[in-house]
Amino acid sequence: MVGSAELYGLAIGLMIAAVTAPVGVSGAVFLLPVQLSVLAVPSPAVTPTNLLYNVVAGPGALLRYRRADMMNSPLTRRLVIGTLPGVVVGAVVRIFAVPGPTAFRLLVAGLLMPLGLWLITRTLRPAGPVPAAEPSPRAITGLALAVGTVGGIYGIGGGSILAPLLVGRGMPVSQVAPAALASTFVTSVTGAAAFALLSLTGSGDVAPDWILGLACGLGGLIGGYLGARLQPCLPETALRLLLGALATAIGAVYAVLSLI
Repeated sequence: MVGSAELYGLAIGLMIAAVTAPVGVSGAVFLLPVQLSVLAVPSPAVTPTNLLYNVVAGPGALLRYRRADMMNSPLTRRLVIGTLPGVVVGAVVRIFAVPGPTAFRLLVAGLLMPLGLWLITRTLRPAGPVPAAEPSPRAITGLALAVGTVGGIYGIGGGSILAPLLVGRGMPVSQVAPAALASTFVTSVTGAAAFALLSLTGSGDVAPDWILGLACGLGGLIGGYLGARLQPCLPETALRLLLGALATAIGAVYAVLSLI
């Protein structure tokens, strides 16, 4: 039965995805603290529930990007190849090693807050005519593997970390966003399945909250499509500022959570 929590989850999922999809962020990183503090989803069930949100919400933005012929790129393949094995490793670590969240939250805050502020500053005050060198294919795959492992542990997908890092290295948002969302979707499918299987052998709240995850995901499905449709209407400068602001906000959220 659908209750107020599910309706709230649908609405917040729609709003988050509409804002984050244009820059390649699924929004799950913002949904995670909402699930913990407002919707009272227990841990570690919050991780697969967040992954379930990505699974349901992802096709909305991806369908729009595919129609615009923005999905078939080498970057998409490299990110998927790197993040896919990482998320399986992360899911196993989350169930059996149960790493504490405080260190992770501080790490995300320490990474994304300075990166977001740097993106904003660099966009408003360009350093010069020479663009930053794009990372090598091997570096992209290695980064995706590390981010996929972290995403499997904490259910954040990975686009919120990959997108600002790649854009900060000089890649255009229009190229990064579809690839980051595609890798988030593929790894979330794998991660959710891994948690479902591990819930058969583990103890505690390991399985996702199916109804809430589906409700949030449905909102994200609609919001993601709208956000991806909006992206071509926004100039690169606006997209970079939006990504910088989101990265800074994510870092700030996790800095506060680490103190609670």
